[in-house]
Order: sequence, then C-alpha cells, then structure tokens
Amino acid sequence: MSEEKKETMNGDAQAWDKLAKMMENKEVFTVQILETVKAGVVTYVEGIRAFIPASQLSDAYVEDTSEWIDKDVEVRIITCDPEKKRLVLSGKEVARGRRREERRRRIDAMQPGTVLEGTVQTIKPYGAFVDLGDGIDGLVHISQMSQKRINDPSEVVKEGDKVKVRIIKVADGKISLSMKILEDAPVQDREEPVDVSLYTTKENATTSLADLLKGFKFD
Repeated sequence: MSEEKKETMNGDAQAWDKLAKMMENKEVFTVQILETVKAGVVTYVEGIRAFIPASQLSDAYVEDTSEWIDKDVEVRIITCDPEKKRLVLSGKEVARGRRREERRRRIDAMQPGTVLEGTVQTIKPYGAFVDLGDGIDGLVHISQMSQKRINDPSEVVKEGDKVKVRIIKVADGKISLSMKILEDAPVQDREEPVDVSLYTTKENATTSLADLLKGFKFD
C-alpha cells in the first residue's frame, strides 16, 4: 500500500471519528448544498460526502431540491456509519429546534395581566385553546370561561370565535388565560386589548382630602 493511500485512510478515519463525536454532541453547523441527487442533495463535511434527504432539508415541504443549490443550511448529523461510508444530515431537526426555542422565548416574554385578542382554536371538555398568533396558544380552563357556572365550554364559545382574554399565568412553556376576569373589568378592558395596569398611578387611584372637603361650607 502506498504512503499516499495510507495517509488518505488515516485522514478518513480521523474525519469519521470527529463526525461521530459531532453526532453524539448533536452539534449544529452550516454546510453549503453542492448538488442534487435522487431524493435529496449532497454536501461535504470534513472531506466526507454527506447526503441530506429532501424530507430533511427543512421543516417545510421541499418540492424542488435544485432551488437549494449553493444555499447554506444549518444541519446536524443523524446517521454516521464509517463502515458503509454513510453520512446523513438533517436541517429539519435544527429548524424545528430553532422554532421551539423562539416559541418558548416569546411565551416567556408574555406578562400576566396582559389583555389579548385571540381565536378559539379547539374546544375540549376541560376548556378551550385560544390561538394568540405567531404559533402561540393558551388555555382558557372551563373554570375561567364565565362568571356563571357552566358544564361545557361550548355553552360559551365555539371554534373560530374571536375572544378577549387576559393572561393569568405563564409557566413551563404554557399560557393560562381567563375570559371571566374581563366580565367585571372596566369598559376599556373589554373593548381594547391593553393592560390597563400600565396606566394606573397612585395619583389617580387616591382621593385627596381637599377633594373630599370641596363644596362643603363651614361655620
């Protein structure tokens, strides 16, 4: 065996070892798509040919893989088999992870007390899920749907209804909402989706002694 071939084999072995560690650590990295093949696209990682199935290019449906040529894609390794010289990457897994992170970030940024408008998405025996937009939804538990006692959420709402809700709790990536709180809220709460607590001050929440005595005559 020639020295050149030995060096190539040693280099390949080191590359496969590195790729195996990258897969174990679920490392995310960027590759450039070089060509299309049947059912997917091809790139190279550490000098090793890698295949990305069309179904793994994105978290959205990919119809024409030729549109991805020369594009940079964030991926991670899902198959690393040096014996079969098989290296498979996935962009879908990374995209889904990014979407989950962004969703969690937006949910964590929501503040209890905020009034929002949403659309009733699904109704369950225990309450209704309300779509708040941007892929975020929250649950209005049946106990938070009306001041009156109800036996089924469908007594109050149906799917597709536009409703005003107030956030009452944000925990573990879940949002708890209330409709009944707004039934006794000031008119501006019911008409406009705003957090009225932002506009409450100590000054307008109290009455001065001078105001109380105004209009009275003293002997």
